[in-house]
Amino acid sequence: MARIRGDTTIAARFVNGTESDAFVLAVESNVRHGLPLSLADRKRAAVQIVGTHPQWSDRRVATATGISAGTVADLRRRGGEGGNEARIGRDGRIRPVDSTERRKLAAELIRSDPGLSLRQVAKQVGISPETVRDVRGRLERGESPTPDGNGRLPAKPHTLTWVKPDLSRALDRERIAVLERLKADPALRQSEVGRVLLRMLAIHSLDGQQWEKILHGVPPHLYGVVAAFARDHARVWAGVADHLEHQATDLAAG
Repeated sequence: MARIRGDTTIAARFVNGTESDAFVLAVESNVRHGLPLSLADRKRAAVQIVGTHPQWSDRRVATATGISAGTVADLRRRGGEGGNEARIGRDGRIRPVDSTERRKLAAELIRSDPGLSLRQVAKQVGISPETVRDVRGRLERGESPTPDGNGRLPAKPHTLTWVKPDLSRALDRERIAVLERLKADPALRQSEVGRVLLRMLAIHSLDGQQWEKILHGVPPHLYGVVAAFARDHARVWAGVADHLEHQATDLAAG
Protein backbone atom coordinates (compact mmCIF):
# COMPACT_ATOMS: atom_id res chain seq x y z
CA MET A 1 0.00 0.00 0.00
CA ALA A 2 2.86 2.37 0.84
CA ARG A 3 4.46 1.71 -2.55
CA ILE A 4 1.16 2.33 -4.33
CA ARG A 5 0.93 5.69 -2.61
CA GLY A 6 4.49 6.43 -3.72
CA ASP A 7 5.90 6.50 -0.20
CA THR A 8 9.64 5.99 0.11
CA THR A 9 9.61 5.57 3.89
CA ILE A 10 7.14 4.26 6.45
CA ALA A 11 6.82 4.73 10.20
CA ALA A 12 7.86 1.61 12.07
CA ARG A 13 8.08 0.48 15.68
CA PHE A 14 10.70 -2.10 16.61
CA VAL A 15 9.77 -4.48 19.41
CA ASN A 16 11.92 -7.16 20.97
CA GLY A 17 9.89 -10.33 21.45
CA THR A 18 8.40 -13.41 19.89
CA GLU A 19 5.83 -13.57 17.11
CA SER A 20 3.15 -14.26 19.70
CA ASP A 21 4.19 -11.12 21.61
CA ALA A 22 3.92 -9.13 18.39
CA PHE A 23 0.42 -10.53 17.87
CA VAL A 24 -0.65 -9.35 21.33
CA LEU A 25 0.74 -5.89 20.60
CA ALA A 26 -1.10 -5.77 17.27
CA VAL A 27 -4.39 -6.75 18.93
CA GLU A 28 -3.98 -4.15 21.69
CA SER A 29 -3.27 -1.46 19.08
CA ASN A 30 -6.27 -2.43 16.95
CA VAL A 31 -8.59 -2.56 19.97
CA ARG A 32 -7.73 1.03 20.92
CA HIS A 33 -7.58 2.94 17.63
CA GLY A 34 -10.44 4.58 15.76
CA LEU A 35 -11.46 1.43 13.84
CA PRO A 36 -11.51 -1.24 16.55
CA LEU A 37 -11.81 -4.96 15.90
CA SER A 38 -15.24 -6.56 15.83
CA LEU A 39 -16.37 -8.63 18.81
CA ALA A 40 -15.85 -11.84 16.81
CA ASP A 41 -12.30 -10.77 15.91
CA ARG A 42 -11.54 -9.93 19.54
CA LYS A 43 -12.82 -13.32 20.70
CA ARG A 44 -10.68 -15.11 18.11
CA ALA A 45 -7.69 -13.05 19.23
CA ALA A 46 -8.40 -13.98 22.86
CA VAL A 47 -8.47 -17.68 21.97
CA GLN A 48 -5.10 -17.35 20.23
CA ILE A 49 -3.56 -15.40 23.13
CA VAL A 50 -4.83 -17.95 25.67
CA GLY A 51 -3.12 -20.60 23.55
CA THR A 52 0.21 -18.77 23.33
CA HIS A 53 0.11 -17.23 26.82
CA PRO A 54 -1.75 -19.79 29.00
CA GLN A 55 -0.09 -18.38 32.11
CA TRP A 56 -1.84 -15.02 31.66
CA SER A 57 -4.87 -14.34 33.82
CA ASP A 58 -8.32 -13.88 32.29
CA ARG A 59 -8.23 -10.19 33.21
CA ARG A 60 -4.88 -9.68 31.51
CA VAL A 61 -6.10 -11.33 28.31
CA ALA A 62 -9.33 -9.31 28.56
CA THR A 63 -7.37 -6.06 28.81
CA ALA A 64 -5.38 -6.92 25.69
CA THR A 65 -8.40 -7.90 23.61
CA GLY A 66 -11.08 -5.50 24.81
CA ILE A 67 -13.55 -8.12 26.07
CA SER A 68 -14.61 -9.04 29.58
CA ALA A 69 -12.65 -11.38 31.84
CA GLY A 70 -15.75 -13.59 32.09
CA THR A 71 -15.82 -14.00 28.31
CA VAL A 72 -12.13 -14.96 28.34
CA ALA A 73 -12.79 -17.52 31.09
CA ASP A 74 -15.66 -18.97 29.03
CA LEU A 75 -13.45 -19.19 25.93
CA ARG A 76 -10.73 -20.84 28.01
CA ARG A 77 -13.17 -23.46 29.29
CA ARG A 78 -14.55 -24.15 25.80
CA GLY A 79 -11.02 -24.71 24.55
CA GLY A 80 -10.39 -27.24 27.29
CA GLU A 81 -7.53 -25.22 28.72
CA GLY A 82 -7.37 -26.08 32.38
CA GLY A 83 -4.76 -23.48 33.12
CA ASN A 84 -1.65 -23.59 35.27
CA GLU A 85 -1.46 -23.61 39.04
CA ALA A 86 -0.73 -19.89 38.86
CA ARG A 87 -1.27 -17.09 36.36
CA ILE A 88 0.27 -13.69 35.76
CA GLY A 89 -2.09 -10.76 36.24
CA ARG A 90 -2.19 -7.33 34.61
CA ASP A 91 0.06 -5.95 37.35
CA GLY A 92 2.70 -8.62 36.67
CA ARG A 93 2.04 -10.42 39.95
CA ILE A 94 1.70 -14.20 40.01
CA ARG A 95 -1.50 -15.49 41.60
CA PRO A 96 -2.73 -19.06 42.10
CA VAL A 97 -5.70 -20.15 40.01
CA ASP A 98 -7.19 -21.96 43.00
CA SER A 99 -7.89 -18.99 45.24
CA THR A 100 -10.00 -20.86 47.83
CA GLU A 101 -7.76 -19.99 50.76
CA ARG A 102 -7.40 -16.40 49.61
CA ARG A 103 -11.18 -16.11 49.27
CA LYS A 104 -11.52 -17.34 52.85
CA LEU A 105 -9.00 -14.76 54.02
CA ALA A 106 -10.86 -12.05 52.12
CA ALA A 107 -14.13 -13.15 53.73
CA GLU A 108 -12.56 -12.94 57.18
CA LEU A 109 -11.24 -9.45 56.45
CA ILE A 110 -14.62 -8.27 55.16
CA ARG A 111 -16.42 -9.61 58.20
CA SER A 112 -13.90 -8.12 60.63
CA ASP A 113 -13.73 -4.73 58.89
CA PRO A 114 -16.68 -4.09 56.49
CA GLY A 115 -15.38 -0.58 55.76
CA LEU A 116 -12.38 -1.82 53.78
CA SER A 117 -12.56 -1.11 50.04
CA LEU A 118 -12.33 -3.86 47.42
CA ARG A 119 -8.82 -2.76 46.48
CA GLN A 120 -7.64 -2.74 50.10
CA VAL A 121 -8.84 -6.31 50.68
CA ALA A 122 -7.48 -7.44 47.30
CA LYS A 123 -4.05 -6.01 48.07
CA GLN A 124 -3.86 -7.69 51.47
CA VAL A 125 -4.82 -11.19 50.35
CA GLY A 126 -3.44 -11.19 46.79
CA ILE A 127 -6.58 -11.55 44.67
CA SER A 128 -8.32 -9.21 42.23
CA PRO A 129 -10.85 -6.57 43.35
CA GLU A 130 -13.50 -8.33 41.23
CA THR A 131 -12.92 -11.54 43.20
CA VAL A 132 -13.30 -9.59 46.44
CA ARG A 133 -16.55 -8.12 45.08
CA ASP A 134 -17.80 -11.66 44.42
CA VAL A 135 -16.81 -12.78 47.94
CA ARG A 136 -18.58 -9.77 49.48
CA GLY A 137 -21.73 -10.49 47.48
CA ARG A 138 -21.70 -14.14 48.55
CA LEU A 139 -21.36 -13.19 52.21
CA GLU A 140 -24.25 -10.72 51.93
CA ARG A 141 -26.40 -13.53 50.51
CA GLY A 142 -25.34 -15.89 53.29
CA GLU A 143 -23.37 -18.11 50.90
CA SER A 144 -19.91 -19.60 51.06
CA PRO A 145 -17.10 -17.28 49.90
CA THR A 146 -16.00 -19.96 47.41
CA PRO A 147 -17.99 -20.96 44.29
CA ASP A 148 -17.81 -24.69 45.11
CA GLY A 149 -19.16 -24.22 48.61
CA ASN A 150 -15.91 -25.15 50.39
CA GLY A 151 -14.44 -22.99 53.05
CA ARG A 152 -17.73 -21.87 54.55
CA LEU A 153 -17.06 -19.66 57.52
CA PRO A 154 -18.49 -20.69 60.90
CA ALA A 155 -22.07 -19.56 61.10
CA LYS A 156 -22.96 -16.95 63.64
CA PRO A 157 -25.61 -17.80 66.25
CA HIS A 158 -29.08 -17.47 64.82
CA THR A 159 -30.11 -14.54 66.95
CA LEU A 160 -31.52 -11.36 65.53
CA THR A 161 -29.88 -8.28 66.94
CA TRP A 162 -30.60 -4.74 65.91
CA VAL A 163 -27.48 -2.62 65.71
CA LYS A 164 -28.44 1.02 65.55
CA PRO A 165 -26.32 2.83 62.96
CA ASP A 166 -24.12 5.63 64.22
CA LEU A 167 -26.06 8.30 62.38
CA SER A 168 -24.78 11.13 64.52
CA ARG A 169 -21.46 10.86 62.66
CA ALA A 170 -23.02 10.45 59.23
CA LEU A 171 -21.84 13.89 58.19
CA ASP A 172 -19.01 15.73 59.97
CA ARG A 173 -17.84 19.26 59.47
CA GLU A 174 -14.95 18.28 57.22
CA ARG A 175 -17.25 16.50 54.78
CA ILE A 176 -19.64 19.46 54.78
CA ALA A 177 -16.74 21.73 53.87
CA VAL A 178 -15.64 19.38 51.09
CA LEU A 179 -19.17 19.24 49.71
CA GLU A 180 -19.39 23.04 49.68
CA ARG A 181 -16.09 23.23 47.77
CA LEU A 182 -17.40 20.73 45.25
CA LYS A 183 -20.54 22.82 44.74
CA ALA A 184 -18.33 25.81 43.93
CA ASP A 185 -16.10 23.88 41.50
CA PRO A 186 -16.85 25.08 37.92
CA ALA A 187 -15.86 21.67 36.50
CA LEU A 188 -18.91 20.20 38.27
CA ARG A 189 -21.23 23.19 38.47
CA GLN A 190 -21.09 24.00 34.76
CA SER A 191 -21.77 20.51 33.38
CA GLU A 192 -24.98 18.51 33.44
CA VAL A 193 -23.20 15.37 34.66
CA GLY A 194 -21.47 17.41 37.37
CA ARG A 195 -24.75 18.89 38.58
CA VAL A 196 -26.32 15.42 38.73
CA LEU A 197 -23.37 14.18 40.79
CA LEU A 198 -23.66 17.15 43.16
CA ARG A 199 -27.37 16.48 43.66
CA MET A 200 -26.66 12.83 44.42
CA LEU A 201 -23.94 13.73 46.92
CA ALA A 202 -26.19 16.30 48.57
CA ILE A 203 -29.07 13.81 48.89
CA HIS A 204 -26.84 11.32 50.71
CA SER A 205 -25.19 14.00 52.86
CA LEU A 206 -27.89 14.17 55.52
CA ASP A 207 -27.24 14.76 59.21
CA GLY A 208 -28.04 12.26 61.93
CA GLN A 209 -31.46 13.69 62.84
CA GLN A 210 -32.63 13.55 59.21
CA TRP A 211 -31.57 9.91 58.94
CA GLU A 212 -33.41 9.16 62.19
CA LYS A 213 -36.60 10.65 60.76
CA ILE A 214 -36.22 8.62 57.57
CA LEU A 215 -35.72 5.36 59.50
CA HIS A 216 -38.71 6.00 61.77
CA GLY A 217 -40.82 6.87 58.73
CA VAL A 218 -40.32 3.51 56.95
CA PRO A 219 -43.50 1.40 57.27
CA PRO A 220 -42.82 -1.98 58.92
CA HIS A 221 -44.12 -3.94 55.95
CA LEU A 222 -41.47 -2.27 53.74
CA TYR A 223 -38.44 -2.85 55.99
CA GLY A 224 -37.11 -5.70 53.84
CA VAL A 225 -37.72 -3.91 50.52
CA VAL A 226 -36.09 -0.66 51.63
CA ALA A 227 -33.18 -2.59 53.19
CA ALA A 228 -32.59 -4.40 49.88
CA PHE A 229 -32.58 -1.09 47.98
CA ALA A 230 -30.18 0.40 50.54
CA ARG A 231 -27.76 -2.50 50.13
CA ASP A 232 -27.97 -2.31 46.34
CA HIS A 233 -27.24 1.43 46.40
CA ALA A 234 -24.38 0.83 48.83
CA ARG A 235 -22.86 -1.66 46.37
CA VAL A 236 -23.24 0.85 43.54
CA TRP A 237 -21.49 3.57 45.54
CA ALA A 238 -18.77 1.10 46.57
CA GLY A 239 -18.25 0.29 42.89
CA VAL A 240 -18.03 4.01 42.08
CA ALA A 241 -15.43 4.46 44.83
CA ASP A 242 -13.37 1.49 43.62
CA HIS A 243 -13.47 2.73 40.02
CA LEU A 244 -12.40 6.26 40.93
CA GLU A 245 -9.64 4.99 43.22
CA HIS A 246 -8.39 2.78 40.40
CA GLN A 247 -8.45 5.69 37.95
CA ALA A 248 -6.61 7.90 40.45
CA THR A 249 -3.95 5.21 40.93
CA ASP A 250 -3.48 4.81 37.17
CA LEU A 251 -3.27 8.59 36.72
CA ALA A 252 -0.64 8.89 39.45
CA ALA A 253 1.36 6.01 37.98
CA GLY A 254 1.14 7.43 34.43
